[in-house]
Amino acid sequence: MVKLYQNFDIKKKDKGSIILIGNFDGVHLGHQKLFKQAQFYKKKYNLKIGVINFNPMPKMFFNQSLKNFRLSSIGQKIHLLNNQSVDFIITKKFDKVFSKTKSINFIKNILSRKLDAKFLFVSNNFRFGNKREGNVKLLIENEKKYNYKVVKTKPLIVNHKIVSSSLIRSLLEKGFLEKANKLLNRKWSIEGLFKKVDKLEKKLVSLHAI
Repeated sequence: MVKLYQNFDIKKKDKGSIILIGNFDGVHLGHQKLFKQAQFYKKKYNLKIGVINFNPMPKMFFNQSLKNFRLSSIGQKIHLLNNQSVDFIITKKFDKVFSKTKSINFIKNILSRKLDAKFLFVSNNFRFGNKREGNVKLLIENEKKYNYKVVKTKPLIVNHKIVSSSLIRSLLEKGFLEKANKLLNRKWSIEGLFKKVDKLEKKLVSLHAI
């Protein structure tokens, strides 16, 4: 089973790994392409694969009016990432204090000092740090100084559109369930609480879209 962390203080044996950073909401075909490439690096360099994601998603933290925004719950995401054969997942709480982290400090103190990352897999539009000041260019500029290598992957394009969580959300909102399922490479499902009328008991259920 995949190892779970709630902060960047990981065990020594997990340091010096391949690190993928992102929300990975839905773990769709585009994400799956990224993980396949990471698996290639894992075999080639004999390294572990770690994932950094955040809860809540930064966009939801800064816009708390967003409801039912995520394609997958934290539990679902962990299950889906486990199917991608990752070795550990860091789910960092995204709060006001963390949001003010300077981008260079994220590189120096977290990616280098705490994680000792060897390869960083990020999307071309990846932004990080206070006020989204950091970008892929900044990561590349600091490669030699902090001894890691940035791996940029081309986005997956299906029917002339980049496969993204935003695209899938849009398809679901418009009722195009079959199209969304194809981009997810599975049947979309949600988890939630419902109240049983006769006993007024709350039970956790999984509702699978058919």
